[in-house]
Amino acid sequence: METSELLKKVRQIEIKTRGLSRNIFAGEYHTAFKGRGMTFSEVREYQYGDDVRSIDWNVTARFNRPYIKVFEEERELTVILLIDVSGSLDFGTGVSLKRNIMTEVAATLAFSAIQNNDKIGVIFFSDKIEKFIPPQKGRKHILYIIRELIDFKPSSNKTDIAEALSYFTNVIKKRSTAFLISDFMDQKNFDDALTIANRKHDIVAVQIYDKRETELPAVGLIKVKDAETEERIWINTNDNRLRKLYSDTWVEKQLMLQQIFQKSRIDNVSINTEEDYVKALIRLFKLRS
Repeated sequence: METSELLKKVRQIEIKTRGLSRNIFAGEYHTAFKGRGMTFSEVREYQYGDDVRSIDWNVTARFNRPYIKVFEEERELTVILLIDVSGSLDFGTGVSLKRNIMTEVAATLAFSAIQNNDKIGVIFFSDKIEKFIPPQKGRKHILYIIRELIDFKPSSNKTDIAEALSYFTNVIKKRSTAFLISDFMDQKNFDDALTIANRKHDIVAVQIYDKRETELPAVGLIKVKDAETEERIWINTNDNRLRKLYSDTWVEKQLMLQQIFQKSRIDNVSINTEEDYVKALIRLFKLRS
């Protein structure tokens, strides 16, 4: 993509997603993703109604009247976006590709994090770690992330979610909130890696999918290609049994995916490329409130 075209695209996404995060998600994000705990703020004189368990006995003895410790929520978080950049994301039969929706969702989450004074970092992955952007704050950092989301070219088309989770667990030492954004088209098992990562961090799964992955239209003989293996085959979409097998396979995979999330205690949301992802994210935030 040419530089001028890329900058224009970055600006368009910034205007849309920054507005969403500021006007719609600000309160929901703050409530859904709380800080690491309570940190000591100050000591003040005891007032009627204060919790006696908060009395600072050392200060009380020194001044011969009761004082209490005041604590504040420790708000600052480190947020990591785990972004699937495999070949299957370059698919879409509606207005947008899965990759485009993923870019907007990721940018919205990034702006929401920055407005809450959280650091934001990104791990791009295929079947290996493609790029790591360490967590930082600020608009300049966000714009760099959006540029990479739009224009990043992976070296592999395949997927290995377990590899991404293992890397994340090893590299990010401080407890963080991580959004795993993928279509979850992974032939390998990632259950254990997900469970281990969620014990150390707070993992949230965001699935992006297209309606044509759930059912086939009856349009006759067509040639299809696997975006990750590049295998091509002809299929007859007028075959009722084939269409039923296709839709049944999708339902089965979704059930298995939900079982994985439940087992690992992962909050999650699925977003159709033709769906309003704003509503989907609000559902996710309210789920965690």
